[in-house]
Amino acid sequence: MDKVRAAGDDDRREYRVEELAEAAGITTRTLRFYRERKLLQPPRKEGRIAWYGEEHLARLRMIAELLERGHTLEGITELIDAGESGRDVADLIGLAAAIVAPWSDETPVRLDWEELKAAFGDQLTEENTAESIAQGYITVDEDGITHVSRRLLDATTELVTQGVPLAAVLDASRRTREHVDAIAEIFIEVVGEHLLSALSADTPLPPGEAARLTERILRVRPLARTVADAQFTLAMDRRVHADYDDLLRQRRENGEPEETR
Repeated sequence: MDKVRAAGDDDRREYRVEELAEAAGITTRTLRFYRERKLLQPPRKEGRIAWYGEEHLARLRMIAELLERGHTLEGITELIDAGESGRDVADLIGLAAAIVAPWSDETPVRLDWEELKAAFGDQLTEENTAESIAQGYITVDEDGITHVSRRLLDATTELVTQGVPLAAVLDASRRTREHVDAIAEIFIEVVGEHLLSALSADTPLPPGEAARLTERILRVRPLARTVADAQFTLAMDRRVHADYDDLLRQRRENGEPEETR
Protein backbone atom coordinates (compact mmCIF):
# COMPACT_ATOMS: atom_id res chain seq x y z
CA MET A 1 0.00 0.00 0.00
CA ASP A 2 1.22 3.54 -0.78
CA LYS A 3 2.66 5.36 2.17
CA VAL A 4 2.12 9.02 3.03
CA ARG A 5 4.56 10.73 5.34
CA ALA A 6 4.43 14.25 6.70
CA ALA A 7 7.03 16.71 5.43
CA GLY A 8 6.51 19.95 7.30
CA ASP A 9 3.06 21.23 6.47
CA ASP A 10 2.83 19.18 3.28
CA ASP A 11 2.02 15.51 2.78
CA ARG A 12 4.55 13.68 0.67
CA ARG A 13 3.67 10.43 -1.07
CA GLU A 14 6.23 7.66 -0.98
CA TYR A 15 6.44 4.34 -2.80
CA ARG A 16 8.08 0.99 -2.34
CA VAL A 17 9.98 -0.41 -5.33
CA GLU A 18 7.02 -2.39 -6.67
CA GLU A 19 4.64 0.54 -6.21
CA LEU A 20 6.94 2.98 -7.98
CA ALA A 21 7.47 0.62 -10.89
CA GLU A 22 3.73 0.14 -11.26
CA ALA A 23 3.07 3.90 -11.13
CA ALA A 24 5.74 4.50 -13.80
CA GLY A 25 4.53 1.66 -16.02
CA ILE A 26 7.81 -0.27 -15.92
CA THR A 27 9.02 -3.49 -14.34
CA THR A 28 10.90 -3.62 -11.05
CA ARG A 29 13.81 -5.09 -12.99
CA THR A 30 13.92 -2.02 -15.23
CA LEU A 31 13.69 0.26 -12.20
CA ARG A 32 16.64 -1.45 -10.54
CA PHE A 33 18.56 -1.26 -13.82
CA TYR A 34 18.01 2.50 -13.89
CA ARG A 35 19.27 2.71 -10.32
CA GLU A 36 22.41 0.77 -11.25
CA ARG A 37 22.99 3.14 -14.18
CA LYS A 38 22.54 6.09 -11.80
CA LEU A 39 19.60 7.35 -13.83
CA LEU A 40 17.50 7.48 -10.68
CA GLN A 41 18.20 9.36 -7.47
CA PRO A 42 19.00 7.23 -4.38
CA PRO A 43 15.90 6.38 -2.32
CA ARG A 44 15.34 7.27 1.31
CA LYS A 45 16.22 4.32 3.47
CA GLU A 46 14.21 3.33 6.54
CA GLY A 47 15.84 0.23 7.91
CA ARG A 48 15.88 -2.27 5.07
CA ILE A 49 13.06 -0.56 3.19
CA ALA A 50 13.74 1.87 0.36
CA TRP A 51 11.21 4.64 -0.04
CA TYR A 52 10.81 6.57 -3.32
CA GLY A 53 9.06 9.89 -3.76
CA GLU A 54 7.29 11.90 -6.44
CA GLU A 55 10.64 13.20 -7.70
CA HIS A 56 11.60 9.60 -8.54
CA LEU A 57 8.34 9.06 -10.40
CA ALA A 58 8.86 12.31 -12.32
CA ARG A 59 12.39 11.20 -13.25
CA LEU A 60 11.13 7.84 -14.53
CA ARG A 61 8.46 9.52 -16.63
CA MET A 62 11.08 11.90 -18.02
CA ILE A 63 13.33 8.96 -18.93
CA ALA A 64 10.45 7.23 -20.69
CA GLU A 65 9.66 10.37 -22.67
CA LEU A 66 13.28 10.83 -23.72
CA LEU A 67 13.58 7.20 -24.80
CA GLU A 68 10.42 7.64 -26.86
CA ARG A 69 12.01 10.68 -28.53
CA GLY A 70 15.00 8.59 -29.54
CA HIS A 71 17.54 9.49 -26.85
CA THR A 72 19.87 6.72 -25.72
CA LEU A 73 20.36 5.72 -22.11
CA GLU A 74 23.97 6.89 -22.37
CA GLY A 75 22.85 10.31 -23.52
CA ILE A 76 20.23 10.55 -20.78
CA THR A 77 22.83 9.56 -18.19
CA GLU A 78 25.14 12.34 -19.37
CA LEU A 79 22.36 14.89 -19.14
CA ILE A 80 21.41 13.79 -15.66
CA ASP A 81 25.03 13.70 -14.49
CA ALA A 82 25.47 17.26 -15.73
CA GLY A 83 22.58 18.60 -13.64
CA GLU A 84 22.42 19.24 -9.93
CA SER A 85 18.64 19.41 -9.69
CA GLY A 86 15.53 18.32 -11.53
CA ARG A 87 15.16 21.79 -13.03
CA ASP A 88 18.75 21.74 -14.26
CA VAL A 89 18.21 18.34 -15.88
CA ALA A 90 15.04 19.58 -17.58
CA ASP A 91 16.90 22.66 -18.83
CA LEU A 92 19.76 20.53 -20.15
CA ILE A 93 17.29 18.28 -21.94
CA GLY A 94 15.66 21.34 -23.46
CA LEU A 95 19.08 22.61 -24.58
CA ALA A 96 19.95 19.27 -26.15
CA ALA A 97 16.60 19.24 -27.97
CA ALA A 98 17.20 22.77 -29.28
CA ILE A 99 20.68 21.90 -30.54
CA VAL A 100 19.71 18.74 -32.44
CA ALA A 101 16.22 19.79 -33.56
CA PRO A 102 15.78 19.57 -37.35
CA TRP A 103 16.54 22.75 -39.27
CA SER A 104 14.62 21.69 -42.34
CA ASP A 105 10.86 21.55 -42.61
CA GLU A 106 10.83 19.62 -45.86
CA THR A 107 7.88 17.39 -46.68
CA PRO A 108 8.66 14.00 -48.26
CA VAL A 109 6.69 13.11 -51.39
CA ARG A 110 5.83 9.76 -52.91
CA LEU A 111 5.71 9.13 -56.68
CA ASP A 112 5.02 5.91 -58.55
CA TRP A 113 6.90 4.97 -61.70
CA GLU A 114 4.15 6.24 -64.03
CA GLU A 115 4.26 9.68 -62.39
CA LEU A 116 8.03 9.75 -62.64
CA LYS A 117 7.91 8.76 -66.31
CA ALA A 118 5.41 11.53 -66.99
CA ALA A 119 7.65 14.07 -65.23
CA PHE A 120 11.04 13.09 -66.64
CA GLY A 121 10.37 10.96 -69.72
CA ASP A 122 13.44 9.29 -71.20
CA GLN A 123 15.66 11.18 -68.72
CA LEU A 124 14.52 8.72 -66.04
CA THR A 125 17.64 6.62 -66.55
CA GLU A 126 19.45 4.20 -64.27
CA GLU A 127 22.35 6.66 -64.05
CA ASN A 128 20.17 9.56 -62.94
CA THR A 129 18.31 7.36 -60.48
CA ALA A 130 21.57 6.09 -59.01
CA GLU A 131 22.87 9.66 -58.66
CA SER A 132 19.70 10.72 -56.85
CA ILE A 133 20.09 7.79 -54.46
CA ALA A 134 23.78 8.58 -53.90
CA GLN A 135 22.95 12.17 -52.98
CA GLY A 136 20.41 10.92 -50.47
CA TYR A 137 17.37 12.51 -52.07
CA ILE A 138 15.36 9.40 -52.91
CA THR A 139 14.70 5.88 -51.73
CA VAL A 140 13.44 3.36 -54.26
CA ASP A 141 11.16 0.35 -54.08
CA GLU A 142 9.33 -1.69 -56.69
CA ASP A 143 6.35 0.70 -56.78
CA GLY A 144 8.24 3.99 -57.13
CA ILE A 145 10.31 6.44 -55.12
CA THR A 146 10.08 8.62 -52.02
CA HIS A 147 11.80 12.00 -52.30
CA VAL A 148 12.94 13.75 -49.11
CA SER A 149 11.72 17.19 -50.22
CA ARG A 150 8.63 18.18 -52.18
CA ARG A 151 10.18 21.61 -52.81
CA LEU A 152 13.35 20.17 -54.29
CA LEU A 153 11.42 17.68 -56.40
CA ASP A 154 9.09 20.42 -57.70
CA ALA A 155 12.09 22.62 -58.53
CA THR A 156 13.83 19.75 -60.31
CA THR A 157 10.71 18.96 -62.33
CA GLU A 158 10.29 22.60 -63.37
CA LEU A 159 13.95 22.94 -64.37
CA VAL A 160 13.62 19.87 -66.58
CA THR A 161 10.40 21.28 -68.06
CA GLN A 162 12.25 24.50 -68.89
CA GLY A 163 14.91 22.58 -70.77
CA VAL A 164 17.63 21.83 -68.22
CA PRO A 165 18.65 18.15 -68.51
CA LEU A 166 18.03 16.10 -65.38
CA ALA A 167 21.68 15.02 -65.33
CA ALA A 168 22.72 18.70 -65.27
CA VAL A 169 20.30 19.41 -62.41
CA LEU A 170 21.75 16.53 -60.41
CA ASP A 171 25.31 17.65 -61.13
CA ALA A 172 24.47 21.18 -59.95
CA SER A 173 22.83 19.70 -56.88
CA ARG A 174 25.93 17.68 -56.04
CA ARG A 175 28.24 20.68 -56.42
CA THR A 176 25.87 22.95 -54.47
CA ARG A 177 25.74 20.47 -51.65
CA GLU A 178 29.50 20.69 -51.19
CA HIS A 179 29.24 24.45 -50.71
CA VAL A 180 26.22 24.42 -48.39
CA ASP A 181 27.96 21.82 -46.24
CA ALA A 182 30.83 24.28 -45.92
CA ILE A 183 28.42 27.09 -45.02
CA ALA A 184 26.81 24.90 -42.37
CA GLU A 185 30.26 24.15 -40.95
CA ILE A 186 30.94 27.89 -40.60
CA PHE A 187 27.73 28.42 -38.63
CA ILE A 188 28.50 25.42 -36.42
CA GLU A 189 31.93 26.85 -35.63
CA VAL A 190 30.52 30.29 -34.77
CA VAL A 191 27.76 28.92 -32.55
CA GLY A 192 30.08 26.42 -30.89
CA GLU A 193 32.77 28.98 -30.13
CA HIS A 194 30.62 31.89 -29.01
CA LEU A 195 27.43 30.35 -27.63
CA LEU A 196 28.10 26.76 -26.60
CA SER A 197 31.71 26.85 -25.43
CA ALA A 198 30.53 26.38 -21.84
CA LEU A 199 29.35 22.87 -22.71
CA SER A 200 32.93 21.73 -23.29
CA ALA A 201 34.06 22.87 -19.83
CA ASP A 202 34.79 20.31 -17.13
CA THR A 203 32.56 22.07 -14.59
CA PRO A 204 28.75 21.80 -14.64
CA LEU A 205 26.77 24.70 -16.05
CA PRO A 206 25.69 27.30 -13.48
CA PRO A 207 21.99 27.16 -12.49
CA GLY A 208 19.81 28.61 -15.22
CA GLU A 209 22.61 28.71 -17.82
CA ALA A 210 21.17 25.82 -19.86
CA ALA A 211 17.85 27.66 -20.12
CA ARG A 212 19.64 30.84 -21.25
CA LEU A 213 21.64 28.92 -23.85
CA THR A 214 18.45 27.31 -25.14
CA GLU A 215 16.85 30.72 -25.62
CA ARG A 216 19.91 31.93 -27.52
CA ILE A 217 19.94 28.89 -29.78
CA LEU A 218 16.26 29.34 -30.61
CA ARG A 219 16.91 33.00 -31.49
CA VAL A 220 19.99 32.26 -33.59
CA ARG A 221 18.46 29.50 -35.72
CA PRO A 222 16.22 31.75 -37.88
CA LEU A 223 19.00 34.37 -38.05
CA ALA A 224 21.36 31.81 -39.57
CA ARG A 225 18.83 31.00 -42.27
CA THR A 226 18.30 34.71 -42.96
CA VAL A 227 22.04 35.35 -43.31
CA ALA A 228 22.50 32.37 -45.62
CA ASP A 229 19.57 33.43 -47.83
CA ALA A 230 20.70 37.07 -47.99
CA GLN A 231 24.29 36.11 -48.79
CA PHE A 232 23.12 33.82 -51.60
CA THR A 233 20.88 36.43 -53.23
CA LEU A 234 23.59 39.09 -52.98
CA ALA A 235 26.10 36.68 -54.52
CA MET A 236 23.66 36.00 -57.38
CA ASP A 237 23.34 39.75 -57.99
CA ARG A 238 27.12 40.14 -58.13
CA ARG A 239 27.60 37.17 -60.40
CA VAL A 240 24.76 38.03 -62.80
CA HIS A 241 25.97 41.62 -63.23
CA ALA A 242 29.59 40.48 -63.69
CA ASP A 243 28.62 37.90 -66.31
CA TYR A 244 26.35 40.37 -68.11
CA ASP A 245 29.14 42.96 -68.21
CA ASP A 246 31.47 40.31 -69.66
CA LEU A 247 28.87 39.51 -72.33
CA LEU A 248 28.54 43.19 -73.30
CA ARG A 249 32.31 43.61 -73.44
CA GLN A 250 32.63 40.60 -75.75
CA ARG A 251 29.92 42.00 -78.02
CA ARG A 252 31.69 45.35 -78.20
CA GLU A 253 34.94 43.62 -79.06
CA ASN A 254 33.13 41.72 -81.81
CA GLY A 255 31.61 44.92 -83.13
CA GLU A 256 28.04 43.96 -82.22
CA PRO A 257 25.60 46.68 -81.02
CA GLU A 258 24.92 46.79 -77.27
CA GLU A 259 21.44 46.16 -76.00
CA THR A 260 19.89 48.64 -73.64
CA ARG A 261 20.36 47.58 -70.04
